[in-house]
Amino acid sequence: MDSILGGIRVLDFGRYIAGPFCAALLGDFGADVIRVEKRGGSEDRFLLPLAPGGDGASYIALNRNKRSLTLDPAHERGREVVRRLVASADVVVVNLPIPTLAALGLDYDSLRAIRPDIVLTMISAFGSQGPYSDRVGFDAVGQAMSGSAYMSGLPDAPARSTTNFVDYSTALSAAFGTALALLERARTGRGRIVEAALFRTALNLTNAYVLEQDAIAPNRVGTGNRAQSAAPADLFRAADGWLVIQVVGDPLFRRLARTIGAPEWLDDPRFAGDDSRGNHAAEISVRVGAWCASRSLSEALAELERARVPCGPVYSFADVLADRHVREAGLYADVAYPGLARPAKIAVPPVSLSERPPAAVRAPLTGEHTDEILAELGYAGPEIEALAACGAI
Repeated sequence: MDSILGGIRVLDFGRYIAGPFCAALLGDFGADVIRVEKRGGSEDRFLLPLAPGGDGASYIALNRNKRSLTLDPAHERGREVVRRLVASADVVVVNLPIPTLAALGLDYDSLRAIRPDIVLTMISAFGSQGPYSDRVGFDAVGQAMSGSAYMSGLPDAPARSTTNFVDYSTALSAAFGTALALLERARTGRGRIVEAALFRTALNLTNAYVLEQDAIAPNRVGTGNRAQSAAPADLFRAADGWLVIQVVGDPLFRRLARTIGAPEWLDDPRFAGDDSRGNHAAEISVRVGAWCASRSLSEALAELERARVPCGPVYSFADVLADRHVREAGLYADVAYPGLARPAKIAVPPVSLSERPPAAVRAPLTGEHTDEILAELGYAGPEIEALAACGAI
């Protein structure tokens, strides 16, 4: 069966998370993704090192379904290789500063002079417009400046998530935008710039709170794990572990109240509606917490699940690997990687299409496909050797 993005070539000049994950998602559904990195490997290759050469867990997860070409695009001969690559490509993914793009010939004007219908997917910290456009930043900057870290912690201790959700959400948005641009190109023959930014993504994620602040200025402060717009929505300790309970809406609250033996809550005006319950969330959490503490984790979960109340255990990463649903639903693909004693657990894409299973090919070694890709571009063996000798590849 032909893959959805079969025949589409993507040049991945991304680094760290947002750019590489965007390109990986395109590769999951059949695009020929060429990861272009510096000789010896880019810095993001070595985060959370696992393999004998230092290749890390982040790289192995985010660069599946790609081929690797090592290249110095600032080298005179390297720029020649870039031009040939672009002529063969449909999409270029970058998360480099805009001045750097122009210096390397990866800006949109330079690209479309070579390939008029090229799609350029640009990912940055703050976008190309506005006073922060030249600033650099990682996921934590987006969390901090969007209000997320402020609301995730306590009044005197903001807290960021160690999961880089701004990066991953930006990558998903960029992949979505790239697919839209390819769809439009198929209709019109025109390329496009697709732009995504960490700060823009983060502001989308916190939009409801910012909208509320602008409208009625409640000046909320963080309450840790406890939500403020509904209750109970908190983490609770059972006798032998932790669980999360999240109740939103009157039907769920009625089921929860009956389950924990608090039927009087149903006639209490303080608990009438999500907003009012959110205002009294601390009191609700105390009562629910006592109920959880008197039961084992499995007992509390079983009772809540019977009542159809949204809940779940708080897992360690070891618990994630042991989870029955994770295993039986096939939420990780086992992909062999050179030097690892066991196959790497690669999460399947967050979206699926019926009858269109995604690929699961391991991430490439540094420069593994350099000669192969250059041969596809028309370079003969002696020319490839010359490029290597002068340091272009």
